[in-house]
Amino acid sequence: MTKSWTTQSADETMRVGRELAAMLQPPRMLILRGNLGAGKTTLVKGIAAALGDATEDDVTSPTFTLVHEYGGGGTMLYHLDLYRLEKERELDALGIDEMQRNDSLVLIEWGEKFLSLNARADGEIALEHAGGDARTITLRLNQ
Repeated sequence: MTKSWTTQSADETMRVGRELAAMLQPPRMLILRGNLGAGKTTLVKGIAAALGDATEDDVTSPTFTLVHEYGGGGTMLYHLDLYRLEKERELDALGIDEMQRNDSLVLIEWGEKFLSLNARADGEIALEHAGGDARTITLRLNQ
């Protein structure tokens, strides 16, 4: 399944995130693909808010902590940022296998850097700059 949206602002990107939340029933692990500043964390803000796991203001980038956990809405949301990791063996310390529970949605920024994650992921959400503040967001789910 593939579906695309074009947004013109951060608010619209969060709105797409809220729409995506209804489409991403757990358990799922997805790669969030996009350049720096593409809006990956902004999209997660909308997803977390729609799931009832966190407010949009509570969601921040896990660049330095690597993992943020949000729960309380019935779905456990794990938001990872692997930008600073370089080796597959560094993934072991994160406990990604333990995150993959029946009630969890695991969203991984920069996961495309790791072959093992690409092979295990249920798909990806790609964010691309489309000029100015515009973004193209594409959901690709594996069958």
